[in-house]
Amino acid sequence: MKSSKNKIVNDPVWGFIDLDSDLHLEIIEHPYFQRLRRIKQLGLSSMVYPGANHTRFEHAIGTMHLVGMAVDVLRKKGNKITDEEEEGVIAALLLHDIGHGPFSHALEQSIVQGVSHEELSRIYMNALNFRMDGRLSLAIDIFLDNYPKRFLHQLVSSQLDMDRLDFLRRDSFFSGVSEGVVSSERIIKMLDIRHDQLVVEAKGIYSVEKFLIARRLMYWQVYLHKTVLSAEHMMINLLKRASYLSGIGIPVPATNPLELFLRKEIKSEDFFSPDAVIREKALDHFANLDDSDVLCAIKSWMSHSDPVLANLSNDLINRKLFKIKLSQTPYSEAKLNVLKEQLFNKMGIKIDDADFMVIHGEITNNAYDAEAESINILYKNGKLKDIKEASDINLEGLTKTVRKHFVCYPREIITR
Repeated sequence: MKSSKNKIVNDPVWGFIDLDSDLHLEIIEHPYFQRLRRIKQLGLSSMVYPGANHTRFEHAIGTMHLVGMAVDVLRKKGNKITDEEEEGVIAALLLHDIGHGPFSHALEQSIVQGVSHEELSRIYMNALNFRMDGRLSLAIDIFLDNYPKRFLHQLVSSQLDMDRLDFLRRDSFFSGVSEGVVSSERIIKMLDIRHDQLVVEAKGIYSVEKFLIARRLMYWQVYLHKTVLSAEHMMINLLKRASYLSGIGIPVPATNPLELFLRKEIKSEDFFSPDAVIREKALDHFANLDDSDVLCAIKSWMSHSDPVLANLSNDLINRKLFKIKLSQTPYSEAKLNVLKEQLFNKMGIKIDDADFMVIHGEITNNAYDAEAESINILYKNGKLKDIKEASDINLEGLTKTVRKHFVCYPREIITR
């Protein structure tokens, strides 16, 4: 419902954005949401692209703006969307990232393992819904794809959703990587609904092609940039090491919110506890965690007595990032063991501890998932075609999952 407050946000990507719903203003003003101001959208990508310091807060506001535009377009084309449904789908997009931890994915791969940010977002939505007397029930149904009008869920989560249309433009803007610029407004203007599914009018086909190509390029140039990978996995292993040391009784100083998770006083399973007190405690403490907690802790760990923790902390703070190598095939145990032995010879790191500093894994990238819901192109005769068939360029390369393996290690190690 409309609000008499009618506040305005001046966004560098989309310009002036109206905030004119009491429900949306209440969400934005809640401490759970305000915390997103202190969570970087691109984690440690600023190690490569210095301007990439924008936050999850800005992104959430951006998606809210785009879905409002989409609803207006769909209504003008004769599709029925009630005011309540509009308010619900906007609320769903505002809250879609509320479960992200510090530096986006670092925590869920280190000290809050076993619960994804998507699951946390759902749990936070339920908690907020209880506190807001059920006024988020429609938003949650849309978010979980439990609402009869499925196209509303597709605006929130699909291969052409408002989340992607905002983050590609926003991440491109702040990183300076022009390959990520997409015609988000034109794609939205071309949206329509057929058989309860979002479709794109044929006039918008070239904008969709550009969107898919931009998505592929942004993953390789920004999200999966090998230097960013090195920095992020250093942080993940650094947090794992801190948690390990804390678990065997070695003091690891940290801010109170972070220390609770390092010492496992708050565990991943607490978020799913049937006991409301335990669940609310976990949610409130996680909501107090942000990027500043992790950075403050890492700075204090630079002088820690544990050489692994100290080395990782110093290298990350001073941007002495690990060397990283990519391969089409996994690195053999024999090669990894050679690196670990050199780590001991050069730096005195015990073989048992070497896994924290010789890091390996894999990355994948595909711009368009052929197995998921299609992006359908609508022709004037009413026929629908998957973008792969409708396009006059070969999009097969965008549907193929590209898999690469990596290993990263301190630059002190000499390799041939």
